[in-house]
Amino acid sequence: MNFKSLPQLLDYFEEESTCIEYYEQVRWNGYPVCPHCDSEKVYKTKRGHRCGNKECRKDFTVRVGTIFENSNISFRIWFGAIFLATTHKKGISSVQLALDLGIPQKTAWFVLHRVREMLKVKEPKLLGNDNMVEVDETYIGGKNKFKHYGKKRSIENNTLTNEGKPYAPKKMVVGIIERNGQVVLKHVASADLNNIGSFISKHVSKGSIIYSDEAPVYNHLKRFYTHDNVQHGINIYVEGNVHTNTIENFWSVLKRGLYGIYHQVSDKHLERYLDEYSARFNTRSLTSQKRFEKFLLDSESVLSYKRLTNQQ
Repeated sequence: MNFKSLPQLLDYFEEESTCIEYYEQVRWNGYPVCPHCDSEKVYKTKRGHRCGNKECRKDFTVRVGTIFENSNISFRIWFGAIFLATTHKKGISSVQLALDLGIPQKTAWFVLHRVREMLKVKEPKLLGNDNMVEVDETYIGGKNKFKHYGKKRSIENNTLTNEGKPYAPKKMVVGIIERNGQVVLKHVASADLNNIGSFISKHVSKGSIIYSDEAPVYNHLKRFYTHDNVQHGINIYVEGNVHTNTIENFWSVLKRGLYGIYHQVSDKHLERYLDEYSARFNTRSLTSQKRFEKFLLDSESVLSYKRLTNQQ
């Protein structure tokens, strides 16, 4: 198997039996394990597998306990969706995915969110050590002056729009990136020490070299890290190795993707989109096939429609 494009992938996974056999090899290395009790005593049945544990004895398929659970979509379509979502540098909209794969837009929207659930980092890796690290924050959302009159912030009440609805300010995202390494992102309520300080300490090894801009919230970093900053306020952007150009370049890709592909992202789902963009960036050195296989290994994550839409 060696696919570099969507047609090659779909040609290889033409039969559902081929998809199932392949995914069982990826997930279980060819030796099925009961997803209900983790028993390795499993029997093959006409519809899948049955647990041999007397206290369990449940039937299951390779879909159970994964993003594919309770889905009537064939593995072939799922694999195509994963391939497209993880190879398009700026993402793919549910409308476009629906057209490409011949499925309803609502289904494509749910599929993409399940894929993003798969892309979540399960075991965060500490950044830094011998690599220089950059940290910065950015804002997602349209500027107030460009909004329609009814959606602009009311002059009389800053918490409401001119229509009388709650005003939604820009959403803040904090990013930490290694030069020639990985990136981690988080949506935070505000740029205060509690939000940003705890995020940095969780993801950057103590003693690492960190570069930032001159924002006061980063002043505390000198206590735990080798920290320096650039003075953007007086138009100084690079001083030797001191700059934040790496994270700024990443912000440009993120924003062009969010604004150009998705147009608008709600607070409720923003974290999932951040997982999507960071996962693609962190696997940029892999081939399309290696990236596809890597993400399938992390597919043991169940996301119901009710949980996604907060209807439960």
